[in-house]
Amino acid sequence: MAKKRIVSGMRPTGRMHLGHLHGALLNWKALQDEWDCFFFIADWHALTSEYANPEIIGQSTYEIIADWIAVGLDPEKCTFFIQSEIKEHAELHLILSMITPLPWLERNPTYKEQLKELSQRDLYTYGFLGYPVLQAADILMYKANGVPVGEDQAPHVELTREIARRFNHLYQTKTFPVPQLILTPTSKLLGIDRRKMSKSYGNAIYLTDTPSEVQEKVSQMITDPQRKRRNDPGDPEVCNVYFYHEIYSDPQEVSEIASSCRSAEIGCVECKKKMAESLNKGLDPIRERRRELAAHMEKVREITAEGNSRAREIARSTMDEVRRAIKIVAD
Repeated sequence: MAKKRIVSGMRPTGRMHLGHLHGALLNWKALQDEWDCFFFIADWHALTSEYANPEIIGQSTYEIIADWIAVGLDPEKCTFFIQSEIKEHAELHLILSMITPLPWLERNPTYKEQLKELSQRDLYTYGFLGYPVLQAADILMYKANGVPVGEDQAPHVELTREIARRFNHLYQTKTFPVPQLILTPTSKLLGIDRRKMSKSYGNAIYLTDTPSEVQEKVSQMITDPQRKRRNDPGDPEVCNVYFYHEIYSDPQEVSEIASSCRSAEIGCVECKKKMAESLNKGLDPIRERRRELAAHMEKVREITAEGNSRAREIARSTMDEVRRAIKIVAD
């Protein structure tokens, strides 16, 4: 029995950090044995916010795929490809844009939130508003049965479902399955300043950070905001450092730290040092694998080229169906 297919992607706008790891990559890794996985570099999507300074896109593309492999995504189980290498995405995006009502895009909560979050950039563009339609094209092109995303992307998947239904209804076809939302468990890990981890906030811990860089960043982390002095009892349940301990430290140590924090037997400085040690230990296998890949980036490019080829073959077949459905048949 053939596996059902999932599709998801990432924008190449810089290095991968712990937010990417726990917000997406570990979930992708857990899904790769049960699903036919298509994971892509969303470089056209990256242009929606990086159009004025696009250099980072090309610089990041293969580095990110190397990160995926270092984390444990298996090229034998997953198809990795680059969005812009599959020109059919642009054609399907154009066709879907013809049938997508404008109010569907304007009411998208993610659109409104990002306009506020990235207010320092001019995002009042046609491409940024139409971002979810291109995303729908990415997903529907491969007839995905599921889309693994975080909560912030859930409205986009719902819009994709609506577009699929609308296309099928308008043209009396069953071209596109209506994909299911596969919600990634929300990570409790925040950036070192307790905000969402983001390159633009300068609060991220990157997968390629050295042990000393990790130690330095951890030393700056905000802990329990109510704990002002060393001898004040702390509350681990509101402490960002403790959330990291829960993931990266030994269970026995986690229990001891929680107890010692509440009784003020351990201070935040010592707690951070212990967590940095555990975090570095957890990141060591990823960093080691990443160093190996960095020395053989031609292999990463070969894997991606193979993925591009497979994706392109499927995309061409899908677009043949789409053209027939809308009565535009290529010669």
